[in-house]
Amino acid sequence: MKKAKDKNTESKILEAAKSVFQTKGMDGARMQEIADKAGINKAMLHYYFRGKQLLFEAVFKNAFSLLSPQLNTILNDESSIEDKIKNFTNNYISFITKHPYLPNFIFQELNRNPEFISKIQKSIGFPSIEKFKKQLNIEIEKGILIPIKAEQLFINILALNIFPFIASPLIKAITNTDNNSYEQLIEDRKIEVSTFIINSIKQK
Repeated sequence: MKKAKDKNTESKILEAAKSVFQTKGMDGARMQEIADKAGINKAMLHYYFRGKQLLFEAVFKNAFSLLSPQLNTILNDESSIEDKIKNFTNNYISFITKHPYLPNFIFQELNRNPEFISKIQKSIGFPSIEKFKKQLNIEIEKGILIPIKAEQLFINILALNIFPFIASPLIKAITNTDNNSYEQLIEDRKIEVSTFIINSIKQK
């Protein structure tokens, strides 16, 4: 019974911390605010997490663990490059629509503390493009795709899928788009992005 209660308390702390870190970042977050939001005292918070950095790392790892399998599954399956692009775009947009805080949260903090990625990189299931690279080279050799580096193609896929979520206020303002219309715009990108990328790399 005690174990279940402890786990529940830890979950409440991580959820509260996620909310505070999202809005205020690592530097602006305060342990007392996190404790208040979790409904516990500060001593209890320090019992579970000895400091703000350790708490932040736990929140970050939880956030990244939601996104990482989405990348890894698609990069390492047996589908063609064309299908990988379609599946990645569809799955990523669907996933981030349900977790819209993730891109900003992850990339802002990686920019703030770039060394932290070395810790994450050692975790099991960290995405790798090695299989993607081999498949791409095979399809290039077969004349299916034009020559392009795997790294460049992967950056193109990431950028076109991630940017609308990171820059949504700017895009809405420039395009004069309301929230409902923007949601449809994002949904349409599942096809628009994959079609654009595939057409750019297929042999004519």
